Amino acid sequence: QVRLVESGGGLVQPGGSLRLSCTASGSIFSIEGFGWYRQAPGNQREFVAFITGRGNTKIADSLKGRFTVSSDNAKNTTYLQMDNLKPEDTAVYYCNAEGKVAIDERFHRWGQGTQVTVSS
Repeated sequence: QVRLVESGGGLVQPGGSLRLSCTASGSIFSIEGFGWYRQAPGNQREFVAFITGRGNTKIADSLKGRFTVSSDNAKNTTYLQMDNLKPEDTAVYYCNAEGKVAIDERFHRWGQGTQVTVSS
């Protein structure tokens, strides 16, 4: 059973920074990529960032220049660095992971989410 555990959320002032972490554990054969999504009250879950096992990254166009995604493959962990935060960034942030638990058995798992609140 693959599990994802998120941390790093909290309250921050506009213009401040936070770094979120997401660590995968369990019976993992390989991880092909990590994704980050967010969901504000009353809104649909939206794409934030993605990083592959080879280090290729994608950031949502509206967040480029403020958000950065990275990973530590040895720790099965992804990081989302968020700088110059704005009140509209307030949301629950979720990570997910795709990969394999066996040579011919894939997984796709979501974390439980971590709250980010940007307010004065």
